[in-house]
Amino acid sequence: MFTGIVEEVGEITAITPDGDGVRLTVRGPKAVSDAGHGDSIAVSGVCLTVVDQGSDWFTADVMRQTLDMSALGGATIGSAVNLERATAAHGRLGGHIVQGHIDGTGTVVEVRPGAQWRVLRIGLAAALAPLVVDKGSIAVDGVSLTVSAVSAADAAEHWFEVSLIPETLEATTLGAREPGDAVNLETDILARHVARMLAFHTSPAPIEGGSR
Repeated sequence: MFTGIVEEVGEITAITPDGDGVRLTVRGPKAVSDAGHGDSIAVSGVCLTVVDQGSDWFTADVMRQTLDMSALGGATIGSAVNLERATAAHGRLGGHIVQGHIDGTGTVVEVRPGAQWRVLRIGLAAALAPLVVDKGSIAVDGVSLTVSAVSAADAAEHWFEVSLIPETLEATTLGAREPGDAVNLETDILARHVARMLAFHTSPAPIEGGSR
């Protein structure tokens, strides 16, 4: 589990085809400072498993499904990525609960600069729109953010907005995002569970032996 608080911006240094997937090598000194084989590291919001490492880099396998549904499918050598180690059980939950299991990608459709803040408007699939609520949490490229505006439920094209403070602009890859860029999206886990439960229209069967 992660919290969406990016620890450092890493760089993809190698992409090696491996079956129908790839092996990704990422430079990230802080991410590997206490990492071991089999540990989890979120790479721009995608939970990957360390299979090899050095003093300032690690390698992880990325399966075809992950490449198809995430922005990692379009990554190239030299691409900057947000890195976060899995949170320790005794650590602070500084952002929100992030699993590293993204729902898909969104597209930056507008960037509105301000004196200090910057607002990103991000388009997303209609299926994901009900899971994004105003003032709720969302992870964009692995960054825990608060939704500042959403499109109407009956909008022809769905979007949401996030407002980025200077620290986020400087400490993550989001400061370099431009219209047309694809970003990884992970909606709030509570919203996903509620949506799944509402999908079942029939009342749940009583638990055998339980109270009536």
